[in-house]
Amino acid sequence: MASKIILTYGTFDMFHVGHLALLKRLKALGDVLIVAVSSDEFNLIKGKKTLIPYAQRASIVEAIKYVDKVIKEENWEQKKEDILKYHVDIFAMGDDWKGKFDDLKSHCEVKYLPRTEGISSTQLKQQLKNISKINIKDISQAFEILERLKNDFS
Repeated sequence: MASKIILTYGTFDMFHVGHLALLKRLKALGDVLIVAVSSDEFNLIKGKKTLIPYAQRASIVEAIKYVDKVIKEENWEQKKEDILKYHVDIFAMGDDWKGKFDDLKSHCEVKYLPRTEGISSTQLKQQLKNISKINIKDISQAFEILERLKNDFS
């Protein structure tokens, strides 16, 4: 019996539990999971700025036990080429892309899986930006207050 091959694409910047959950669900759909990690150059074309360079993101994804092969994503047109090259049975993405790749249905099954609630790389980046906006003077004052409270209760 032939192996069922699954293909997905992503940036996988700031790898988090949502990424892991998605890869686990994708692997459960078949036998071989191929993950295309977007290159830094392609992310710039998409208007994304990554914090972690491509080589490191690809290494992280490659180390996940659900992933059988990592390839580099370099352009939008590549998806059809990869489906044909790797004899893909299921092309799957997070449901934030719902409907965007339906044109690939003539080549394989297309699935959109729900995202993990409450976490995303975009959300993590925003939280980091918010933390960096905190004034150092405010932090110093907070520590002074905590020190006084500690001394009051000692």
